Amino acid sequence: MVTSDSVADMLTRIRNGFRAKHSKVDIPASKLKVEIARILREEGFIANFKVIEEEGKPMLRVYLRYAPSKDSVIIHVERVSRPGCRVYAEKRRIPKVLGGLGINILTTSRGVMTGKEARRIGVGGEILCNVW
Repeated sequence: MVTSDSVADMLTRIRNGFRAKHSKVDIPASKLKVEIARILREEGFIANFKVIEEEGKPMLRVYLRYAPSKDSVIIHVERVSRPGCRVYAEKRRIPKVLGGLGINILTTSRGVMTGKEARRIGVGGEILCNVW
C-alpha cells in the first residue's frame, strides 16, 4: 500500500501500536522516518528501533516503551505539516509544545531535529509533528 503521507502513516502506526499494547511495530523504512525514530528514542518516547530487511524491502522496526504502570509513554502524537498544507517556522517562532513538556520535530537545512535544538542552533524549518 502506498500512502501519500508516509510520516503520517508512521505516526499512526506508532499510535495504534501503543493503543493495542504491542511491543513493536513495523513501518516501511526511509531516511526521514529513521531520523524521526532516532529523535523519539533520544527523547525517551520509544525504547529502540532498527532497520531490518523483510521480503526484500527495508522495514523500520520500532520498539515501543511503556511506563511501569503499563501506560504508554506517548500520550499524544499529531502531524502538523501535511503534503497539502506545509507549516514552516522561523527560528524565532518555533512553538513550544505543552510549555516545554512535549517536543516538536522539524526538518531544517541542518537535518531533522527537535524544536529545542533548532532554537539553540538558530535555524527554522518545516514542523513535521508534535509529541507529548
